[in-house]
Amino acid sequence: MAKHTNRKQNTKIILILGAMTTYVPFSIDAYLPAIPEIATQFGTTVARMSFSLSTFFIGFAIGQILYGPLLDRFGRKPPLYWGLSISILSSIICMLSGNEVIFMISRFFQGLGASVATVAAITMVRDFFSKEESAKVFSLLVLVIGSSPLLAPSIGGAITSRFGWPWIFVFLSCLAILLILIVHNLLQVNYQANKEISLKIRHQTLRYLSILKTPQFLVYVFAGAFSFSSLFVYVAGSPIIFIQVFKVSPQIFGGIFALLSVGFIGGSQLNILFLQKFKSKQLFRMALSAQVIISLVFLIGALKGWYGKTEVLILLFILLFCMGITSPNAIALALEPFSGNLGSASALLGTIRIGIAGLASGGIGLFHTKSIIPVALIMTCTTIIAMLIFIGGIKRIRYSG
Repeated sequence: MAKHTNRKQNTKIILILGAMTTYVPFSIDAYLPAIPEIATQFGTTVARMSFSLSTFFIGFAIGQILYGPLLDRFGRKPPLYWGLSISILSSIICMLSGNEVIFMISRFFQGLGASVATVAAITMVRDFFSKEESAKVFSLLVLVIGSSPLLAPSIGGAITSRFGWPWIFVFLSCLAILLILIVHNLLQVNYQANKEISLKIRHQTLRYLSILKTPQFLVYVFAGAFSFSSLFVYVAGSPIIFIQVFKVSPQIFGGIFALLSVGFIGGSQLNILFLQKFKSKQLFRMALSAQVIISLVFLIGALKGWYGKTEVLILLFILLFCMGITSPNAIALALEPFSGNLGSASALLGTIRIGIAGLASGGIGLFHTKSIIPVALIMTCTTIIAMLIFIGGIKRIRYSG
């Protein structure tokens, strides 16, 4: 498949793919400042409302594994339109929901539809760019994903204060419509739909199993997923930490969320510079090692009651910085062995990453406490698991060549 070499054209493609990747972060982050208000309206707790993040993540994970084959068989654009339409309809139901059950179910379908934007963007990176360029492009997309929290909570907080939380979902619907128009009118996709790809469950299962038999994919997708899950744990736990424990206002919370996202952005952008000197696998190993150490420091201090707001901010900033490096390198390394079935490989990668992250973040709702300890504990456990998978699997990759 021909790769684009024109710099101006490449910039346009990256911007459009970046726009596609913003939809999910906005769907996650924009309503975070409103969670206490939503919980109050539904007569439940903030911790319980964090399950609405988990249902979104579960829908997001399932959606990716469904859309991967569709993107390969029908082309990149039609499945994108279908998924975003589902997300728009679900957003409207969220806005009109009268209780937490309907809201959480609607969030599941919103994630199910929104997932197509992410898996399509990841797939199209390899449509347009070479293997060598992909790690840098993924880092640029991580920049966009990391930049979204700079705006999303602030926008969500402003909408909630002025119009009420349901209007956040009106905003998300408009964002999805705008994305459909941008892709339809501005993105020229070279990929030719492959009608020979079977959508039968048996054939798809065999295709996914063959992908899972690739040692490099297996190691980096699972090690990367457990490392990445700390980001989702932070997102789910941040309203509890800052609004309930440290008593900040929704507006201040938006500012804190934006500040911490700079750590994630900084890591992803320095990764581009680091790639000029180090290989992706070296950067992944170093950043994951640092993440393990800092998460242990975070957990010990949380258990001892050592930390105030400033210390928590510093530790979370460093952890997010590490994830800004591990995330793009894990994606690039996991997809490196594939030239065909990229849609399916990207979908499986996304499903595993988001599925693990969603389950990890759901653990926050199981702790009915107003404390930073559950966040620190889950972050530490998932990061250690990531390191164990990496240590155990890297030998298998070397042996298999």
